[in-house]
Amino acid sequence: MTEKLIGIKKYDGEGYQPLVDFGTWRVAYLRFIDELIPENIHRLERHLETDEVFVLLDGQAVLLLGEGDQEIEKLISQVMRPGVLYNVKQNTWHNCVLSRDATILLVENRDTGSENTEYIELSLEQRKKLVDLAKRHPFE
Repeated sequence: MTEKLIGIKKYDGEGYQPLVDFGTWRVAYLRFIDELIPENIHRLERHLETDEVFVLLDGQAVLLLGEGDQEIEKLISQVMRPGVLYNVKQNTWHNCVLSRDATILLVENRDTGSENTEYIELSLEQRKKLVDLAKRHPFE
């Protein structure tokens, strides 16, 4: 089949991988990577110019959300269900924990990157809380 009619993409590697960029939007996969083990997560991020859509395709995942603006006032966990669309709103602190077999489909602005994303380091207490939240939803 010709690439002029259809683009077929697949990704079996680890971590974040953009698959389609078109106009102002991007579709990517997020797959397990060691940095997403709860004990390894030391920061959250937020996108200043876009919402970000998460859809769990395979495996298990927990979205970690932070309330607050210049500091994280409260950490919240959201268990993801396969096939459900989770729209993380612009300026919302977030990260996620994935099982080793997980694949998440992401949709975001094409130009989302370090120039319009902020990162916030978690305190030791917040990191412990994050691990506790993740353990409330153990992966089978």
